[in-house]
Amino acid sequence: MNYRAVETTDEYVARLETGADWRAEIESLADAVDADAAWFTALGAVQDAELWFYDQDECAYEPIEFDEPLEVASCVGNVSLLDGDRFAHTHVVLSGPDGNAVAGHLNEATVWAGEVHLRVFEEPLERDHDETTDLDLWL
Repeated sequence: MNYRAVETTDEYVARLETGADWRAEIESLADAVDADAAWFTALGAVQDAELWFYDQDECAYEPIEFDEPLEVASCVGNVSLLDGDRFAHTHVVLSGPDGNAVAGHLNEATVWAGEVHLRVFEEPLERDHDETTDLDLWL
């Protein structure tokens, strides 16, 4: 296990812009406040979504697309540097009108309404390729 202590500096709350891309809005917030590392939580609703499921045998993401309004029951993630750019690693739980939920890695979604809380870390976090998982991970 790799770990290290982190110190937080600032915290922000923001409203995501209707019609914008959910993850891009979080990355824009990180850009605006110069956050090279952060943790966030969010909630709201989206008009559509593309989730990714990571197939551990194939070491590849499989897309799952939804072209319908969904509630964002939970959204959690982190901001770090990936190839020099701020990247919001985002996971969500989405629910439909029947209350059934789907969850996964959020690739993209169109914001209907969204609120986010961003806690910024003092030191940057860089993602680096992990050979075992074939993923770009912290530390």
